[in-house]
Amino acid sequence: MEQYSPSVFSQMEEIKLSQPDVVAGRYWHRLDDGRIQCNVCPRFCQLREGQRGLCFVRARVEDQVVLTTYGRSSGFCVDPIEKKPLNHYLPGTPILSFGTAGCNLTCKFCQNWDISKSREIDTLADQASPETIANAADRLGCRSVAFTYNDPVIFLEYAVDVAKACRERGIKTVAVTAGYITEEARGEFFDHMDAANVDLKAFTEEFYSGIAGGHLQPVLDTLQYLKHETNVWFELTDLLIPGHNDSEEELKQMSEWIATELGVDVPLHFTAFHPDFKMMDVPPTPPLTLTRARRIAVDQGLRYVYTGNVHDEDGGSTYCHNCGAKLIGRDWYTLTHWGLTADGTCEQCGTPCAGVFDAEPGHWGAQRQPVRLSNFR
Repeated sequence: MEQYSPSVFSQMEEIKLSQPDVVAGRYWHRLDDGRIQCNVCPRFCQLREGQRGLCFVRARVEDQVVLTTYGRSSGFCVDPIEKKPLNHYLPGTPILSFGTAGCNLTCKFCQNWDISKSREIDTLADQASPETIANAADRLGCRSVAFTYNDPVIFLEYAVDVAKACRERGIKTVAVTAGYITEEARGEFFDHMDAANVDLKAFTEEFYSGIAGGHLQPVLDTLQYLKHETNVWFELTDLLIPGHNDSEEELKQMSEWIATELGVDVPLHFTAFHPDFKMMDVPPTPPLTLTRARRIAVDQGLRYVYTGNVHDEDGGSTYCHNCGAKLIGRDWYTLTHWGLTADGTCEQCGTPCAGVFDAEPGHWGAQRQPVRLSNFR
């Protein structure tokens, strides 16, 4: 893993606990040498007064770790829930999506690097309290709110408070995350989430340490925790990067592990890479690579495997694992067919489809609607 030195506040940047976007963090402890260790993620940044962690949004201020972006967002948008991607959670419904700034990984291929790698406070253009977000989701007809664009683990206190406000209105919350969180913090975080998409970036430590700036095992621990100790509905995404994490052997090992440790009903999305950030010299993922990966995963027993970031109606649709009937047809983010009964079983053979479904699908389609939260305060 690359070496990292905590960043020091500039003289122009004074952070005080009296600021509305600065709140006390809940997971940290003091070290014998006078530093304070942040315990939200496995990076365990050790900070002296006036230093930020690698994520940039958690810092040591007035002898404690604080979150510096509470109530501030890089923007809000109503998306189809399939874009998260979630194919088995309230299909066809709109979801209010937002993120903040910063990240606790250093992925060289980051596709949201302008947000996740941001060190500019100006990125945080929209302000919203948890209650305002819940109110906006309710008035916009969204069934759920997504913490996305950058990883919500690093703004845990804000995400948890938003989730609480949403639950009071019957609105679900979804975490789009890399799952890079400690055992200490994950209990509170996921206790307030209804669904998640976890980015399993690869299945080798070499990839995680050399390209993502982290470690594989904490992510696997998070996935096993979600499966065995929570009721959170979760799906997996694997961005396939040519020559880095797309070998047949690695895909087979990953699929076998998912089937054995998480179960064959956990949906898996293989998505296409496009050159970005620090990996502009790597070619885009060929569609055939996604098709091959899907076949490998199905051969290992996984029942719901998808392709993404490419136009592939077959790879984007859901099929009954018993009789093969199409259960949910998808053309990009638009539903084209619905073959489930009101109780979520196959209309042809009565076999249950794993997931969380309404009696009828939503009809949001592929719309993307930017939202200004100032209209809902």
